[in-house]
Amino acid sequence: MALSPKSAELIERRSKLLGPNVSTFYDEPVHVVKAEGVWLWDADGRKYLDCYNNVPHVGHCNPRVVDAICRQASTLNTHTRYLHDGILDYVEKLTGTMDASLDTAIMTCTGSEANDIALRMAEGMTGKRGIIATDATYHGNTSLVSQLSKSNVPTVGFGLGQYFRFVEAPDSYRHPDPDGTKFADTVAEQIAEHEKSGIGFAALVVCPYFLNEGFPDNPDGWLNPTAEVVRKAGGLLICDEVQSGFGRTGTHMWAHQKMGIVPDVMTLGKPMANGHPVGAVVTRSEILATFRKGYRYFNTFGGNPVSCAAAMAVLEEIEDKQLLANAKTVGDHARARLESLQHKYDFIGDIRGSGLIFGAEMVLDGDSKEPASEFTDRVINEMRQRGIIHSKLGRHKNTLKIRPPMPFSKENADLLFDTLDDVLAETSL
Repeated sequence: MALSPKSAELIERRSKLLGPNVSTFYDEPVHVVKAEGVWLWDADGRKYLDCYNNVPHVGHCNPRVVDAICRQASTLNTHTRYLHDGILDYVEKLTGTMDASLDTAIMTCTGSEANDIALRMAEGMTGKRGIIATDATYHGNTSLVSQLSKSNVPTVGFGLGQYFRFVEAPDSYRHPDPDGTKFADTVAEQIAEHEKSGIGFAALVVCPYFLNEGFPDNPDGWLNPTAEVVRKAGGLLICDEVQSGFGRTGTHMWAHQKMGIVPDVMTLGKPMANGHPVGAVVTRSEILATFRKGYRYFNTFGGNPVSCAAAMAVLEEIEDKQLLANAKTVGDHARARLESLQHKYDFIGDIRGSGLIFGAEMVLDGDSKEPASEFTDRVINEMRQRGIIHSKLGRHKNTLKIRPPMPFSKENADLLFDTLDDVLAETSL
C-alpha cells in the first residue's frame, strides 16, 4: 500500500532533520497521534490494538502516572544534589520487590546508561574487563554497551572489541538444553578464553528471559547452573531486566526470579515510568560503594523528583490493579490460542512465552526448521494494515514478538488471535 502524502512528508522531514537510517516500523509507518490504555490512533482517526509496546507498561496515558507527573512538575523538579524524599521512597519500594541483597540503586535516564554503569561496576569489583554476552542480543547504545550487541557493533569505535566475547544464544526449539548445563558450559569456555588472554573475566550480561534472542522456552530455574559458573570464576552476573521485568512474565515480578537466580547487578529502563525517561541500576551495597569510590558519577536528570513520581506511580498501579496476576491469566489464555493456531498451520514451528510476552516462530518446513523470515515480515505488515500492532525478533527475525501493555485483556487477546488467524489463512509462504 502506498504511503499517504502526510506520511511521505513526515518521512522526508525525518531524514532531513534527524539524519538517514532513522528506524520506523512497518512498510507503511503508522503516524500515531493519540493513545489510551492498549489502543493507539493514527492521524486519520484509525484505531490500533497495541500488542507491542512495553514502554507504556501500565497502559498509554495511565491516569495515575499522568497525575503524578503533573502534581510533581507543578511543585518541584531538580537534580539529586539536593535532598528530596521521592528518590529514596522509590528506591526503597523498588528494592522491596527483590532479594534482600539487592538493596541499593543508581537512578539513570535510560537502560543504556544503566548497562554502562553495570559494566563499570564489574571492572571495579573484579579489576578485570572481560565481558560475555549472547550472540543475538541488544543491551543499549553507548560506546561501551553497544559492543554487547554482536549484530549492532559499530563499524567505528574506540577499540573496545577485545574485551567482549559471545556465547551462542539459547534456542529451545532447535537446540534444546533442558537443564541449562550446555549454556553454562559455553559460558565457562569463554570465561577461560578471557582469562587466557590476560584480560580476565569481569561479568556475564544477559536478559534472564532472553527476549531479543526469541524468548526460548526454558523452564524455571534454567539459569542457575550458569550463575554458579560465573560466581565460581569470580565474575559478576548482570541481569538486564529492561524488557523482562515489572511482572511481565506473569509468574514473578522479575524474570531473574523465574530463572532461579539472584543477580549481582540488575539494570532497568523502558517500562519504569510509563514513557517518562527513567532507568536504574540495582545492586548490593558493597558493589555500589566500590563503584562510588572508583567513579565520580553524577546524572543530572537521573532520579529527579518528577521521574521518581512517575516511576512510583507505575509500581503502585502494578500492585493496586494486580497486573502481575492479569499477565498470568491473559498469558495462559494467549498460549492456548497459540496452541490452537499451531495445530492449524504447519508453518508455525514453535510457540512460546510466559505472561504478557508470547509469540510463535515461523518456519518454511517443520522438519528442517528453516526460518520463514520474509513470511513473518509479511504477516506483521498485514496485521498492521488490519489494526494490530506487533513485531518480530530472534536470531532469524522469524518469531512474532507480542509484548503488550500490562492491562491487556483476554478480549484484547481474542481480537489479536482472531485477526492473526485470518491473516495466516490468507498469507502464503
